Amino acid sequence: MRKQILPALQHFRVLLLLLAAAALSGCGYNNIQSADEGTKQAWAEVVNQYQRRADLIPNLVNTVKGYAQQEKDVLTRVTEARSRVGQIQVNPADTGSLKQFETAQAEMGSALSRLLVVAENYPQLKSDQNFRELQAELAGTENRITVARKRYIDSVNAYNVMIRQFPVNLTAMVFGYDQKPQFTVENEREISRPPTVDFGTPAPAPK
Repeated sequence: MRKQILPALQHFRVLLLLLAAAALSGCGYNNIQSADEGTKQAWAEVVNQYQRRADLIPNLVNTVKGYAQQEKDVLTRVTEARSRVGQIQVNPADTGSLKQFETAQAEMGSALSRLLVVAENYPQLKSDQNFRELQAELAGTENRITVARKRYIDSVNAYNVMIRQFPVNLTAMVFGYDQKPQFTVENEREISRPPTVDFGTPAPAPK
């Protein structure tokens, strides 16, 4: 008798698992998982592109230093901004942490823009092949950062909208899936412009 009951229980458990899987699928659990993974992948690309920019800075600073050692203040600000960025352990799920990361990256972008503007005062630096290549690579990286940020913003928006909709919101509540914080840059359009310098127009020599 017991031998007959055991197979029946096993079949019953399998049936329960299948029903549970169907219920979770119908309530959007799998969709939540997919959307959550999408935001993680998009965030990884954001971090990757910001790191790419940070990796360019030492060579850029050293190249500028070779022609403009007197611009110590500008060079120091870029180096310090890079150091602050490197010290941040960002958690994109935490609003405060994300804001701190944003602020540090914005300061980095501002310091780099200032450095490129200063470079206009040094014709020999502007004509340096290494500097021109670094500047072009930096501009390309800034464009990739903009694209990566846009993809992340879109993925988070899609995720947040989905977990607020019925009946997915019930599944999200049961399994503890909350809305994700979003980039909160006040002027997204302005910071999305990569720093540019017109190397075609000679700048006045420094006095």
